[in-house]
Amino acid sequence: MFSYRHAFHAGNHADVLKHFIQVQLHKYMNQKDTAYTYIDTHAGAGVYALDSAQAVKSGEYVDGIARLWGRDDLPPALAEYVDVVRKLNPSGKLRWYPGSPWVADAETRLEDRLRLFELHPADIRVLAENVRKLEAHHAEQGARARGRRILVDHADGFHGLKALLPPPSRRALVLVDPPYEVKLDYKHVRDALEEAIKRFPAGTYAVWYPALQRMESRQFPDRLKRLPAKEWLHVTLSVAGPRADGNGLHSSGMFILNPPYTLEATLRETMPYLVQVLGQDAGATFRIEKGTPVTGAVAARGGIAGAPRQPVGNARRASPLSGGGSLRLPGQAFGDGARPRAEGEGEQGGTAGRAPRAQAAGQRGPRNEETARGERAAAAPRGAGTGSRTQARGPRTETAAAPRGPSKRGGSGRS
Repeated sequence: MFSYRHAFHAGNHADVLKHFIQVQLHKYMNQKDTAYTYIDTHAGAGVYALDSAQAVKSGEYVDGIARLWGRDDLPPALAEYVDVVRKLNPSGKLRWYPGSPWVADAETRLEDRLRLFELHPADIRVLAENVRKLEAHHAEQGARARGRRILVDHADGFHGLKALLPPPSRRALVLVDPPYEVKLDYKHVRDALEEAIKRFPAGTYAVWYPALQRMESRQFPDRLKRLPAKEWLHVTLSVAGPRADGNGLHSSGMFILNPPYTLEATLRETMPYLVQVLGQDAGATFRIEKGTPVTGAVAARGGIAGAPRQPVGNARRASPLSGGGSLRLPGQAFGDGARPRAEGEGEQGGTAGRAPRAQAAGQRGPRNEETARGERAAAAPRGAGTGSRTQARGPRTETAAAPRGPSKRGGSGRS
């Protein structure tokens, strides 16, 4: 516990993804006159010096914010994010990087409230001092809020979130960004969000997570898709393909519950540019999904209504129970169901162009389209029609890959 320090990772590619989306969430919330509460469950130190010993040792910002710093062709959403960083560096030299509390302060209004939680004993002292200096600066500029605009709490943000929901104005933006230094953090995030949505279903909840090879990380998005929010939006950014040893962070994701309706279009415009500029090799790519929660009997089976039950996470690769390497669940016959699509496979993914196994072996296919439709109708399970009310709406997915670029290092991030 408490071994993670974000100063080593400030401004890396994961921070770029997280904070440019955070800026867009604030701008959407600002469209209504009613004030809102910003809650940061794991606020970190707030501001990071990129010339500090920690940042220089890792050098991760070089392959993150530094690649965007001098460009004049930024898409609008990235330009707004880089402007926030520029305001912290008025000299024009990239020296300071704003964490999520500073992004929130820059984008919120005087009537909005910031509630910041941090449990790390060193970071909470730095955060409190940084906030004191920030409020003194605002006072010098003549900006005076009614009551305490920013509150810093040395507490576990998972527990602190409960006491703040629902907020007085019935509007809230919550950023959940733990260090994930222990595996239980994945469970803690899901449990905290489930409780938060029960208390305040109308809130917007944004979750950052590292997209690692470990089972907890691979299963994490699917578990969040079952939370009872109105809608969800999921985006991942990979700056390089996975390494053979499985080390290093080359991919991260943002999962937004109750997202703004404008955010998907913004991501589709911005993510190809990020892949091109931040990509380190031919494995760089992005993925966008959007959908509604998987609930009821569908969630209990872990899939779409009428579909065969599938193994979860990496069970298919690890199980020795069948010759095909799949895990046979209770009530599932050997060979039942197709292999689940792996992370990153999509319209442009690696298996999209493969022929079915039977046709690859020389089996004759249907002679015409009418015959094909008849065979598909006969093979369809009973009650799996598209008009069923219990059938969950499948997510829309988009992936893209980057051209080959120089290979650089990766790391993990939180702010």
